[in-house]
Amino acid sequence: MSRALISLNSGSSSIKFGLYTLEQDGPRHAAGGKLEGIGSDPRILVRKDDGEVLLEKSWPGGAGLTHEDLLGELYGWAQDHLSEHEIVAVGHRVVHGGGVFRAPQRIDPALVERLEAFSPLAPLHQPHNLAAIREIARMAPHLLQVACFDTAFHHAMPAVATRLPLPRRFAEKGVRRYGFHGLSYEYIARRLGDIDPGLAKGRVIVAHLGNGASLCAMRDGASIDTTMGFTALDGLMMGTRSGALDPGAVLHLMLQKGMSARQVEALLYGQSGLLGVSGVSGDMRVLHASADPHAKEAIELFVWTVARHMAALIGSLEGLDGIVFTAGIGENDPAIRAAICARMAWAGIILDEAANAANAPVITRPDSRIAVRVIPTDEERMIAFHTFNILDDQQGARS
Repeated sequence: MSRALISLNSGSSSIKFGLYTLEQDGPRHAAGGKLEGIGSDPRILVRKDDGEVLLEKSWPGGAGLTHEDLLGELYGWAQDHLSEHEIVAVGHRVVHGGGVFRAPQRIDPALVERLEAFSPLAPLHQPHNLAAIREIARMAPHLLQVACFDTAFHHAMPAVATRLPLPRRFAEKGVRRYGFHGLSYEYIARRLGDIDPGLAKGRVIVAHLGNGASLCAMRDGASIDTTMGFTALDGLMMGTRSGALDPGAVLHLMLQKGMSARQVEALLYGQSGLLGVSGVSGDMRVLHASADPHAKEAIELFVWTVARHMAALIGSLEGLDGIVFTAGIGENDPAIRAAICARMAWAGIILDEAANAANAPVITRPDSRIAVRVIPTDEERMIAFHTFNILDDQQGARS
């Protein structure tokens, strides 16, 4: 029987997961999948590393099934069908670690209580992250659990990039810029170091473009600046989130339109972005297929917003050597990449249209001053690495 760990990435409507066997040189992916459609029509797909389907199931009309219910189903199936593996640890993506947690942490009840305080700052994610932790602790209290923080990667940012222009007393209480998508950016930084060490040491903007979207400016693989700030609502326009917004607009909605704080929160997190502008969908694939002119307007605004923030990050980096596209849109949408690169052509980008259409690893021509790459992200693998290291440290301390 091989020893293994599970990597969990619990989102607002999905749970991504991976099973990794513990080898001498680190965790090795054995199986993985995604539980999606939570809150509507849940469905699950699990595949082995070689592509063989191990489980495919759906729950039509299962809108009432919670993250905990479905996680229990998954864990029960794993115990019955993956009995050749002894699960010894579970690693979790935790979106917000505040200003305290700069590295992954072994989970205990005291840590969960501290992390609960950050839920208002990441309402779409943190409650689900913690719910998964509690459910695993209930089902398997003997397992080591590890929290891996999306904010940790950005602790490398210079102090000036963390400040907000508010009275100092608020900064002293934690009101500052944190940054998110850190596990994705950490994976891309490592992967870029493997495949293009020269570029990895330079000035790079990584574009994590999915339903949640942000940019990170990196120098020598470290975060210098990022578009998300105090919360994961800041920065780029997203699937249903507004992104950066004039605070005066929020005051107007509350003071002149009579909206409550909760109503504004629901508006900015769940009814804005691509969905709000298009009135059609927050899914870029649906917008591409739509004949509605508002869908086209939403796509144009998304592209304009990304290019605008990229230009600002060039200032933070004091130059630019490369761009990396990643996540659902970044990895799979040639039209969006082409439109962004066209707006950034002034910086020296010369796109290779055929390479871009093929989702090639490099999508610029050899004579392009700026190298543009497409690198699939793997947050679950990053979680597995961190969990493996804490497990290894724990076992070393006992020996």
